[in-house]
Amino acid sequence: MALDNVTKEIIASADRRISEINAEKDLEVSAIQAEADAAIAELKEKEDKKLRETVERLKRQELSSAELESKKIVLSKKKEILARAFESVLSELESAPESEKLEQYKQMIKSAKSVIGVSKAFVSKNDKFTAKDLGVKSVAVDGRIRSGLIIQNEDGTVEVDMQYETLLQAIWDREIKALSDILFG
Repeated sequence: MALDNVTKEIIASADRRISEINAEKDLEVSAIQAEADAAIAELKEKEDKKLRETVERLKRQELSSAELESKKIVLSKKKEILARAFESVLSELESAPESEKLEQYKQMIKSAKSVIGVSKAFVSKNDKFTAKDLGVKSVAVDGRIRSGLIIQNEDGTVEVDMQYETLLQAIWDREIKALSDILFG
């Protein structure tokens, strides 16, 4: 019986030792698991933050890109409206009654005479004014002129471009900001 007691004692000691080892193992596994869970949670948090930042950056980029595209479209439409307005004004000037054009041409020549001593006027093929009508020595037709005049001095060395399109463009360029404010302000 003493052998039975010793065997039981050895088995009980082994069982206790196994229980201790299993408890240590369980503690170590729990600690490793907790450490792994914490590392995973930290990585996930970092990746979630990166993802949120990336999504926000992409949203801002998309919004900025859409705003830029919108501004381009609006600017294009404004330019189109301004171009139509320019052509409309030019068309009105070109289609003015002959008597009105004659008065405007005479004023142009009068202004230029003080500067260059006007001798010759070049007109559009659509204008039928004579040298006497305009108060110059001669009149010639120039196919490049839509309406208005090109005025030349006696020896042909100085010209003054007084075509409606040229004059309107000069005014337009000088006043484009004010025109834009009126149309789109």
